[in-house]
Amino acid sequence: MSAAGPRRFFFVRHGETSWNREGRLQGQHDTQLNPLGRQQAEAAGGTLARLLGERGLDPADLPFWASPLARTRDTMDLVRAALGAGLPGVAFDDRLKELSFGAWQGRTWEDLKRREAAAVASRRRDTWGFVPPDGESYAMLLDRLSPWLSDLAEDAVVVAHGGVARVLMHRVAGVATGRATVEEVHQGRVLVFDGGAAHWV
Repeated sequence: MSAAGPRRFFFVRHGETSWNREGRLQGQHDTQLNPLGRQQAEAAGGTLARLLGERGLDPADLPFWASPLARTRDTMDLVRAALGAGLPGVAFDDRLKELSFGAWQGRTWEDLKRREAAAVASRRRDTWGFVPPDGESYAMLLDRLSPWLSDLAEDAVVVAHGGVARVLMHRVAGVATGRATVEEVHQGRVLVFDGGAAHWV
């Protein structure tokens, strides 16, 4: 595998949680899918089943990777339910956890802008490199994810988080850091990394 990562894999962001709905920074705090989030995970599973079928890929032959947080575990379960029986086990890997927002986890951007305006302004100037109190930057998340990419086989299924998707867009698809940090990461859809590019289905 090249330094840029595998040729093709299928990425699903976890479905919506109550904290997503409320605009709270989740980071590595463990939250559950809400009813819409479960519907989104089921929809992503249906899309993934179609994509694999179109490419002649048998889900039973693919490795499955996921963050160990509850929202990604539950999303993976619902995605796999759409793919049929006889699937291999899931590799739950701490390296796929969301970017840690540290002391900011559980807070909203509105609250942070009021109470920690200077820190928020600093983050706006360098979103990729900014480290929240006791948290991680996107650059640190890249350092965490790079060894995992070296372990990733071609034609894999991955369920993880928005921050992880943004770092993978940069690392695998060559999206500039400034753009990657503001890319929308959809719930209920599949992000296909293929041949050094990435596109949503």
